[in-house]
This record gives sequence, C-alpha cells and structure tokens, in this order.
Amino acid sequence: MAEYKVQVTTGDMKYAGTMDHIYITLFGTEGQSERTELDNVGSDFKTGTTGTYIIKNGSSLGKLLLIKVEKDPFLILPEDEWYCSKIVATTPEGDVTLFPCYRWISRGELVELRGGKAVKVFEEDHPLLIDHRKNELTFKKSLYQWEIHNEKIPHKVNFSDFSEIPAEFRFSMSKSNEVNYSQRLIGLELLFKGLITSTEQWKNFEDMKKIFMNKTTTLSEYVAEHWKEDDFFGYQYLNAVNPNVIERCSELPKNFVVTEEMVKPFLKEGSSLKKEMEKGNIFIRDQKIIDGISTRKLENGDPLHMTVGFCLFYMNPENKLMPIAIQLNQQPSEQNPIFLPSDLETDWLLAKLFFKSSDMMEYEAVHHLMNTHFLAEVFAVATLRCFPVIHPLYKLLIPHFRYTIHINIVGRPELFGPEGILTMSSLGYDGLMELMGKHLSEMTYSSLCLPENITARGLESVPNFYYRDDGLKVWDIINSFVKSIVEYYYPSDNDVCKDSELQEWISEIFTHCFLGNKHSGIPASFNTVEELIKFVTMVIFTVTAQHAAVNNGQFDYQSWAPNGALLLRKPPPNTKGQSTMETILETLPNVAETAKSAALVWLLSDTYTDVVYLGAYPDERFDEPAPKQMIKEFQEELSNLSEAITARNSQLQVPYTYLDPKEIENSIAI
Repeated sequence: MAEYKVQVTTGDMKYAGTMDHIYITLFGTEGQSERTELDNVGSDFKTGTTGTYIIKNGSSLGKLLLIKVEKDPFLILPEDEWYCSKIVATTPEGDVTLFPCYRWISRGELVELRGGKAVKVFEEDHPLLIDHRKNELTFKKSLYQWEIHNEKIPHKVNFSDFSEIPAEFRFSMSKSNEVNYSQRLIGLELLFKGLITSTEQWKNFEDMKKIFMNKTTTLSEYVAEHWKEDDFFGYQYLNAVNPNVIERCSELPKNFVVTEEMVKPFLKEGSSLKKEMEKGNIFIRDQKIIDGISTRKLENGDPLHMTVGFCLFYMNPENKLMPIAIQLNQQPSEQNPIFLPSDLETDWLLAKLFFKSSDMMEYEAVHHLMNTHFLAEVFAVATLRCFPVIHPLYKLLIPHFRYTIHINIVGRPELFGPEGILTMSSLGYDGLMELMGKHLSEMTYSSLCLPENITARGLESVPNFYYRDDGLKVWDIINSFVKSIVEYYYPSDNDVCKDSELQEWISEIFTHCFLGNKHSGIPASFNTVEELIKFVTMVIFTVTAQHAAVNNGQFDYQSWAPNGALLLRKPPPNTKGQSTMETILETLPNVAETAKSAALVWLLSDTYTDVVYLGAYPDERFDEPAPKQMIKEFQEELSNLSEAITARNSQLQVPYTYLDPKEIENSIAI
C-alpha cells in the first residue's frame, strides 16, 4: 500500500475557512488515486491553518502531475466558499511537490492544480498535462474577454461589475470594509458641514483648510502654506505627482515669444537666457498636446476655459527650479501676454494657477489613469488569457496584478460617470478621451522605460530630482531581479522564440494596449532574451513604482485646490494689472467641487491593512530553490535602498517618500 502525505493550507484572510466537505484525487504518471475526503478528528480547514492528511493507494502513482480538488456542502448550510492557499504532497518515494492554489473554491466546482517547477508550453511531455494546459487557457479566454470602450484608448476587460470578477482577484473582505468605511466617513463629514451641496464660491483661503477635521498630512499642510512660492511651484515639476512632463530647453519654440530682456532679471547676474541654455539650466513645459481639444460646456451652453501654454524654468545657483515666464496659449498675440514673476502678484498667481490646472487634467487622465491603470489592466488580462498558472511568467507577474481589474471597474464610473470628478473637469469626458487617445497615438516604448525617458528629456544631471534618483535605482533593482528569473527559465533566444504562449501574450498587449502602433517601438513579438527582460521590467516598474510615484501623493498635493484644480470657473487673464485675490477665489472650483475632489484624493492615497509592498511574494508559487533565492536577494536590495532613502529624507525639508520600496505597493490596488 502506497501512502501519500498531503498538507493543505487554508488562507488567513477573513472567512477563508469552510465547514464543507473537501475531497481530493491524485493524478500521476502511473494512474490516479480514489476520490478521498480530507477528514481529521476535530475541525478541518479553519482560517490560517494547515492540515495533514494521508491518502492511501494500492500502488505508487509515479510522478505526481495533478491534484483534483472538490467541495461538497455540509448538511444544508448556505454557500461557504473556501480559500485554499496551497497543497504540498509527499510521495512514498519521498518526493515533495508544491501545488499552488491561491483561489476561492465554491461548491460543485472542480479545481485541478498543477504542481512542480514552472513549465513552458514546448516542455510539456505528458498527454494529461498537455490537455490540462489547453483546457485551462480555453476556459480563461472565455472568461476574460476584450471589450473596446473607446477605439482610441487601451481596451478593457469585458466585466461590467466587480461581482463578475473571480473572487481571488476581487478586493478582500477587509479592504472592501475599509474602503466603504472611509467613503461613509468622508460623506458624512462633508454632508454634516454642508459642503457637498454648496454651489457657493470660497470667501477666503482659510476656510478651505477646514474641509476635513481629521485628515491632513505634514505635506498637505506644507502645500497649503507654500503653494504661492515660485521655488515650490518648480519643485513640484520634479518631485510631486507629475514629474513626467518637464524637459531641458536648448531652443525656445518659435511661438513662445520670450525675450532676453523679459527674463534677464530672474537669471544669475551678468548671465543671459542664451548662456543659461548652453549651460543646461533652462527647462520647459509645453502643453501643445492639449491644443485643439474642446472643453466642457456648462448647462447654459457656455464653455469652460483652460490654457494650452508654455512655462519656462531656470535652475538657479541655489539649485532651485524657478518659473521665469508663462505664456498661457500657444499662439502669441496681444491678448496672450507673457506673465513674469515681476508682474502684479495676483497676475502671476493666476498664470500659475491656470497653467497648473491644465497640467493636472493631463496628469490625471494620461500619466496616472492611462499610463498606469489602463496599461496595467491590459497587462493583467493578457497574462490571465495567455499564460497557464504553471508558466514561469504567470508565477512572476500575477502578484503584480492583484486588485487591478477590481479597482479599474469600480473606478471608471467614479471618475468618468455623469457626475465623475474627471467628467466634471474643464475638459469633460469627451475632451479627456480625446486627450488620452492623442497621447496614446504618440506614446513611445522609451517613454515607459525610465532610464530612456530621463535621457530623452535631458534630465540626467538636474539636482534635487528625487523621482529620478530613486526611480532609476528601483528600475535597476527590478531589472536585475527580472534578468535572473528570465535567464533561469529562458537560457537562450531560441527558448523565447518557440514559446507560443509568450508570443501570444506580447501580441495581445501590442494589439489591445498600444492598438498595433508600430511607430511606438513596442514589440509585437520577442526574438531575444534581452527584449523579454526589458519588457517585463517595464511592466513591473509601471504597475509598482511608476504608479506609486503618480498616485501616492495625490492627497498631499491636490487636496489643496489652489495648487492644481481640475476645474476653473473664470477665463484665463488676457491682460495684466486687472486681478485681485478675489479674482483667484472666484476662479477656483466652488465649495462642493473642491470638497468632492479632496474626498476622492483621500481615498486614492489611503493605505489599507491588507497592502502588499514591492518585493513581497506572500503566495508561494515557485517550487524551485533558485527563484526562491532570487526573490530573497530582490527583497534585500529593496530593503537596502529603503534605508538609504530614509537616511536622505531625514535631511530634507520636503521628504520624497513615494519611491521608497516600503511605500510602493506591489500592484495597482487603489
């Protein structure tokens, strides 16, 4: 009689356990066992526990291939889903095999688990496993289907409600409860104060600081005190939520009519604009991508206003990035003056306010939503459709897509529904969709790869650029980890070329994410190991570090409306000397609009108790010692970087924490 020891681990999340009957059947190269109920003395399958069971068979089953798991009801109790983390089986010959599960199992559901080392499609050699692999992908492709929401932006998954998502990819019970609690708490406070329904304009800036009683951060308070200052305005283009738009300027655009005389007072004494350009000290933000996109119309038919301009920056001898000229529209004219720091204080503030507002709309729609959330959804769906769970890249990538489909499904109506924050912005739904489509058509592969992005924008030597400094280090650590994993499973270029599942994966991403745009430089297939390493590095960096950089500071920088509003109520100034502080208050969003925006960035910047940070792999999916060791080394490098960033931040007046590995979530989960 052959005896098999089976250890079954139940997840430790809320309600993971079950009282139902659990049965398993073992499949090996020499046959299969009887369907056997797992039943010890006392309660089985309690949350967070591991039970050990003995399965007896008349003879050895040979090498174990599959474990079939079934769940039947106990008495007539209601549905009682069970979260099985993993099963570890030991054969009579002493071979130990890990069978990862990490999913919820319902009554009547038949679940077959693959065990052992990661296997690529061309390595399969047993008919049972070949059929299992084919059937798994057929089922997943029928479940996860592509849907075109807008022909010009990345495609989405076909689910219309989060309840349609398989349970293991939905929010945990604890996260759902915490999000719902925060929403109720925020809503009640705003309702109690009468802010959520008020269409009045703000009377003064002090009242804006009282939107929330208990929700502030050290940095949000700093922003409210320093938002008017030019050096802080410039600092944000390097280290706030949108560090992706500024470039080194060696020649002014012909339609940006700044003269030497205009900016000379703001440069180093005895210098000139030409000299500072030659030294690499002049930078520009050009909003031309927004040019020609129509704005939203109010109920009375009047259009809202936004600017499509230029801002010129100077890195001064104190290493502070200072705005020195703003032109609010692309075409120069008498009604489109160049605003300067020497202008009337409120004129200069208004110019910065309008310029920042346009940047905020582009930031939210493009650099945050499309370039992280929407790209991540395509990466996730392609991974689920094209890779079986035994594939090495599935094991590597799936932890980085936790909750991504869920947050996108619930987030779209919050942002783009009829009353969504972005729908109610100055650009409105149609304008933002047009902007995203325009950006995607011009997107390049290099713009998504941080080292190339920084070089292309000429920002390699800019001082105090912590997003670049920390981001490049995180990129290198991720790249080193990915290289070790990929080279372990793909020792040659030929292994890459003949992996049909891998080729289908990149083809789906090329088609459904980048809409088949060959000019983007995005690969439509892989020919070398090097190409694969670079692309997987970009994917992991995008859904972890890049999202953290553009998401985590939203409350810090955007809860204070004057620092970057998505909606401005008055047209931009076309003359100088006519504004007052009252003009600025009348231009800002009204009370309800400000409160709704602050409430949203509270939720988007919050941290929840079940957060998983970069480098953590709580689900044990790899069975081989080598990748397990690679994960440990990855974690050690991230930990060392975190210590260095913490030490640096202790010396800074405004710490930059968003790319500290202990602050980077392992997936886009909010």
